[in-house]
Amino acid sequence: MSSIFDSVLSGSLSVGSYLLCLLAAGLCGAVAALALSREREASRSFLISLVVLPIIVSTVILMVNGNVGTGVAVAGAFSLVRFRSVAGKARDISAIFLVMTAGLACAAGYLALALLFTLIASGVMLLLSRLPMSCDRTAALLVTVPESLHFSDAFDDLFAQYTKNSRLVKAKTSNMGSLYKLHYKIELKNPAAAQDFLDALRCRNGNLEIALLNDTEGGEEL
Repeated sequence: MSSIFDSVLSGSLSVGSYLLCLLAAGLCGAVAALALSREREASRSFLISLVVLPIIVSTVILMVNGNVGTGVAVAGAFSLVRFRSVAGKARDISAIFLVMTAGLACAAGYLALALLFTLIASGVMLLLSRLPMSCDRTAALLVTVPESLHFSDAFDDLFAQYTKNSRLVKAKTSNMGSLYKLHYKIELKNPAAAQDFLDALRCRNGNLEIALLNDTEGGEEL
């Protein structure tokens, strides 16, 4: 069992050991990509990146290992790259760190350990994604009301009936001041009763626009 902590790299790097490290790194990336694709919908390009990233990391570390000059050159090359993208989701960032760690382990020659770590981490991600959590019931509620409606307490009874907690986040005027647009953060008691909740709200706000949005996606950005 302790053999998984033994490195396959000994002495100088050979073609065979290099290819073996790349194969293990790619396998770790494929396992992580498969786990993420089963956990939720992910783009094809992101899944491909998860497979390729540990291979790239392994190659970079193998190049730098024991060579200060190469390390400085690689650092200078990567400093020229600027990443301009939207903030990533927490799960995506976790998956990237997972495959990078696996790539580092493969570069050090600990191939079995890298595969074991990837399987365990991917399994934990899948398990936790299937556990019911209170944040799954958190939502953003957007309600439009006429100026004649006193909105500060107009929906208190409905919030008490359908939500565990609620708070007004933002209120702004619209349509030359004839309408108010209200933004609430709420936690539903029963997500299955969302339609009944919306029906009750539209009877109260004069059948004006109402939107109920999943609030968990925006809240998990890093």
